[in-house]
Amino acid sequence: MNIERSDRLKKLPPYLFVEIDRAKKKARSQGRDIIDLGVGDPDIPTPKFIIDELHKASLDESTHRYALDAGLLELRKAIAEWYKTRFNVTLDPETEILPLIGSKEGIAHIPLAFVNPGDRVLIPDPCYPPYRSGTIFAGGEPIYMPLLEDNAFLPDLKKIKPDAAKRAKIIFANYPNNPTGAIASKEFFKDLIAFAKKFNIIVCHDAAYSEINFDGYKAPSFLEIEGSKEIGVEFHSFSKTYNMTGWRIGFVCGNKDVISGLAQVKSNIDSGVFTAIQIAGIAALKSGIKNAIQFGSMYQERRDTVINGLARLGWKIQKPKATFYVWAHTLKGYDSTSLAKHILEKADVVITPGVGFGTYGEGYIRIALTVGKDRLAEAIERIKKVI
Repeated sequence: MNIERSDRLKKLPPYLFVEIDRAKKKARSQGRDIIDLGVGDPDIPTPKFIIDELHKASLDESTHRYALDAGLLELRKAIAEWYKTRFNVTLDPETEILPLIGSKEGIAHIPLAFVNPGDRVLIPDPCYPPYRSGTIFAGGEPIYMPLLEDNAFLPDLKKIKPDAAKRAKIIFANYPNNPTGAIASKEFFKDLIAFAKKFNIIVCHDAAYSEINFDGYKAPSFLEIEGSKEIGVEFHSFSKTYNMTGWRIGFVCGNKDVISGLAQVKSNIDSGVFTAIQIAGIAALKSGIKNAIQFGSMYQERRDTVINGLARLGWKIQKPKATFYVWAHTLKGYDSTSLAKHILEKADVVITPGVGFGTYGEGYIRIALTVGKDRLAEAIERIKKVI
């Protein structure tokens, strides 16, 4: 039998992290000691009080049934309280908040609610891959906005052609940014809102890294800006803030009509987040900012270990003020893929080639700060011997 995959799957580039994982597993099967600085998966366990809350909730038989599509009202209220405390933003738990099976799931599905075949979606380049794949699955046409170092890795909204903007349904933004570690000011968000209003475009802002901040910086929310809820939503994840990557829980909040559209898609695809995980999520949110401060301090120390170590090898890298990534230029004689391959084969260190995030990621590599300081120092020493 000839089993042929759909055209939409054929349009997708190979998913970057699957390719990296394949190479990593092959190296480990050969008995090599691999230091993995590729995928952004925190190495610190989920805090014990969150695990304890999950265990307790899982013993309650009422949590074993299908979850409500909109999630527990108690969770939505806890999200609203967290937003008010953190950003001074007021959200209606009934209409302006929707729990997700991880923010990735919501980001990938939202084009299905608003994009028709042939519609355009404005996507940063480089970017988190689901912005692109979700658009392609919905039949939309990705229009890429270059994130250039000369513009602090912000999209130049003035350079977006009016024809592309008029046909666009969604614009994706992501600050603090993956993969570049760049940050955005409130002034940028004001410009983004004005642009979206002018062309009637939905803003989807991915704020997964809002709580990993360094050097006294504190990332703002897109929803802090006047007019934001008229045209957009913001995605958040428990994965980075509370080290809950495997738990698959996140949320989106903002414009009620956008929330309602995504909720309609999800009601036809999934049955909600496991109720016991939602209850654990409430405990996480109510713990305040203590964990975020602790994790931020740890990642800052790791950041400095990597950047100072690479500086001794001749790399000049600006210290990011947020995220747990270092975005660095490739070395002379290498493109991003060949450098990543060389470092894996010769130093047993996994890094991510920038081109995997988009055309404008070429010329860079991404290093994830998701192993301990001593292992990061060892990785630098290994790299030193092969470059």
